[in-house]
Amino acid sequence: MESSPTRPPDGGHNGQRGPAREFRDQARNALIQSRLTPNAISMVGLVGNLIAAALVLQEMFFLAGIAFILGSVMDTLDGRDRIEEGIVLTAVAYYFAEQGDSLAAAACVYVVLGSLMVSYTRARAEALGVECKVGLATRPVRVVLLSIGLLFAKGAGLGDFELLAPAVYVMAVLTTVTVFQRVWHVRGELAKEA
Repeated sequence: MESSPTRPPDGGHNGQRGPAREFRDQARNALIQSRLTPNAISMVGLVGNLIAAALVLQEMFFLAGIAFILGSVMDTLDGRDRIEEGIVLTAVAYYFAEQGDSLAAAACVYVVLGSLMVSYTRARAEALGVECKVGLATRPVRVVLLSIGLLFAKGAGLGDFELLAPAVYVMAVLTTVTVFQRVWHVRGELAKEA
């Protein structure tokens, strides 16, 4: 089987596979053997994230974090970026707005738009024949950051922390950086081909 010069045959960088990719592939294979369809897996991810959003609205942040993690794991098994994190971020934005923190609420909206742009730049690059998985704020990174924010939000029960707003601010910065990283990466790759 012939592979394209911009994409290593195993999908890794320089032929190496990371532990996260290995875990995802093993989990995906186990789910395939269980006869669950990709649509069923995606629906479980959606339901998990809807539950997480509802728990955020009830200010049950620790449970929201757990539901978000489980929903996001199911959602990412097929390797596609989804918008379910936007559902949870919308609930977080509503929470911040109710608390009178308009800056954090606006940052949530910005992160949702930034996350869509991260996915969009990848899709556009791949439409041009360029692999584009570069950048700091890939979906797994965003999931980890939001999970930390939810698990260590004020009132979550894991110490006297308030990491939800800082997590959202970090995500806002990293999604912006990632969009620019991807644009410059694609531009460089296309210039090499010219």
